[in-house]
Amino acid sequence: MNRVLTVHDLIVAGAALAAGVVGGLVLRGALRWLAKHARRTRWSGDDVIVDALRSVVPWAAICGGLAAAAAALPLTETVGHHVNLTLTVLLILVVTFTAARVITGLVRSLAQSRSGVAGSATIFANITRIVVLAMGVLVVLQTMGISITPLLTALGVGGLAVALALQDTLANLFAGVHVLASKTVQPGDYIRLSSGEEGYVVDINWRNTVVRQLSNNLVIIPNIQLSGTNMTNFTRPEQQLSILVQAGVGYDSDLEHVERVTIEVVKDVMTDVSGALPDHEPAVRFHTFGDSRIGFTVILGVGEFSDQYRIKHEFIKRLHKRYRDEGIRIPAPTRTVALQPSDGIAIPHQRDTSGLMP
Repeated sequence: MNRVLTVHDLIVAGAALAAGVVGGLVLRGALRWLAKHARRTRWSGDDVIVDALRSVVPWAAICGGLAAAAAALPLTETVGHHVNLTLTVLLILVVTFTAARVITGLVRSLAQSRSGVAGSATIFANITRIVVLAMGVLVVLQTMGISITPLLTALGVGGLAVALALQDTLANLFAGVHVLASKTVQPGDYIRLSSGEEGYVVDINWRNTVVRQLSNNLVIIPNIQLSGTNMTNFTRPEQQLSILVQAGVGYDSDLEHVERVTIEVVKDVMTDVSGALPDHEPAVRFHTFGDSRIGFTVILGVGEFSDQYRIKHEFIKRLHKRYRDEGIRIPAPTRTVALQPSDGIAIPHQRDTSGLMP
């Protein structure tokens, strides 16, 4: 425009800018109210969306006010073009960061809901964030008039060189994606590797898997090692499991009485102890004629892996007390050794040369 700037132009531009700022504040307050109601729902995705909109909507309103103010001012064509381009780039960046935040939050929420624990699988969240941000940067470059075709070509050639230099890192990355996609291991599972490491899976990121032991120590396992080793998952296909407790009674015991008393103790433990399964069907199986006792196995049901230690503790205490009250003997291992002299074998006599003995 070639006309002269007037007071009326300044008033209109100021009013447009003030309207954008006020609109942003009003929308932010409305979204804050909406966030309180979103926290009351079971789905955590609405919390992520509302929280992300609280950052993008006010900025969008301010950008709109700035655009209206710029349109009301008698700017030259060049200045107006640069102002509109700057506002467009700013809005694209805000939308890109917000989209990355929303999509990453939804991916993390989905991972947590499927694992059923308060863990996280950050590998998917990080990949999602990088992809969304890269797309936003490409849109910004295209908006600024910069051709992205040479850039994509350079990234393709450079990506090949980077892939060759980062073979181990990429191997761990794809191993982690494979482990999560196959659903053999999820955050919150209790696993045990053939090499001896065991614990709860806390996180599977782009390079390694973090496992928390029962002692509360963290074990860092490379993803490629996790996917290439023999592993026992105590949480899948279901979290509940059966544990075996070995016991034994003397040969003079009434086995029917022993079985009846043991089953009663199992039922009491399954009902009273936290983490046990009240609906578990108790079972006692005799299996061995030992040196000093008849061995048998008691099968108990537990809700998850770490509950077994507390349940075994209570079961052994109660079973020992009940056997003592019922007069059931738990014999200790004994062995009788008979020594017979052999004729014709001389027992060597050691002579003391120290002079201390007579």
